Amino acid sequence: MSRSDLLINLVRFSVNGNKHAFRKTVEVIVAEERAKQHHVVAARLEQALRSINGNGEAQMTAPFSEMAIKARDFIMEVTPRRRIEDLILPETTILAVKQLVEEQQRADILRSHSLEPKHSVLLIGPPGNGKTSLAEAIAESLAVPFFVVRYEAMIGSFLGETAGRLKRVFDYARTTPCVLFFDEFDTLGKERGDVHETGEIKRVVTSLLMQIDELPSYVVVIAATNHAELLDRAVWRRFELRLPLPAPTQKQISLFVSELSKRAGIQLGISAQQVAKQLGPVSFGEAEQFFLDLARRQVLALGERSAAEIAKEQLKIWAARVSRPRVTTEQNDAGTPSS
Repeated sequence: MSRSDLLINLVRFSVNGNKHAFRKTVEVIVAEERAKQHHVVAARLEQALRSINGNGEAQMTAPFSEMAIKARDFIMEVTPRRRIEDLILPETTILAVKQLVEEQQRADILRSHSLEPKHSVLLIGPPGNGKTSLAEAIAESLAVPFFVVRYEAMIGSFLGETAGRLKRVFDYARTTPCVLFFDEFDTLGKERGDVHETGEIKRVVTSLLMQIDELPSYVVVIAATNHAELLDRAVWRRFELRLPLPAPTQKQISLFVSELSKRAGIQLGISAQQVAKQLGPVSFGEAEQFFLDLARRQVLALGERSAAEIAKEQLKIWAARVSRPRVTTEQNDAGTPSS
């Protein structure tokens, strides 16, 4: 949004007494100032916002440096290196992601028409098929920080501890344009109607929904899950985009391995189609693991063995690998979990 539109909105929301909209508008200005490295202006705006109401209704949670200290244990900042162009995705998923990126990059035009860019994405699919890579690629396209939530530090054993830590993460994310990524989202967003879940988890889900609703549109929140059926029904409607990342076809694996070979300058030794056929039904992650094994052996061979010989040897090892045990119907009936 242009600076003039932001100022007009500030006056309108103040006159109307719309404290929530007023606060979000100020937060947009603060984020823009931080992105421009105008930290002094941003800090003064935060201080002014904290002092608006004696009852604290419109209060910011804490200064930027204080938030960073409080949230540091619960998030990991990753330098985004993956690019959308490098990923092999369903055509409709690529189109939806490119639209999201365009809306974020041209948000000022949308806001001048009282519209906000999409900023919430749910990625659904089996493990190893690019959910984390896609989230990272979106951050790379937007040139913003990529924050990954750390569950091992987030989830506490005491009443209210997890919800409090979750709030710190969201408060920190609000301070700057970024991508906030929740992997294995079903860990936090479980169905509240599940009789096996504790009251604490239900409180966490309620807090999570409130925090997502309060996020400004310059924070892109992305959640990934292998178990969409476990998510609370109210979680679904919080995400403007719900994108599938299905298991790849043999043709896609062939293309993926071929691209890896080109980028790394490593010869496959045999055709990419033959590699894909012998690997069988695998994820992109497994195909990448195979390629890295191949690359290691070629580097260590120091040119004394042919690429074809190494490829055949690695495919033989791959064929002999221990596969994940399948869960039988009897086991499922007996209560053995499956994923």
